[in-house]
Amino acid sequence: MPVHPICHRTIHANFTNAQLARIGDDPARLKENEAVAKFLAWIADKPPDFHAPTR
Repeated sequence: MPVHPICHRTIHANFTNAQLARIGDDPARLKENEAVAKFLAWIADKPPDFHAPTR
């Protein structure tokens, strides 16, 4: 499934590749992470072409 670059960076900022391999392609499991959930709430009202730096 395609992932927007800013979302991709956020996911990798919060999970190791090994963790992502265990999670698989279940977005609900990603959303259980507090930082990811906070990011998703923040990005929800942004336009599809929105870009911002991530830490």
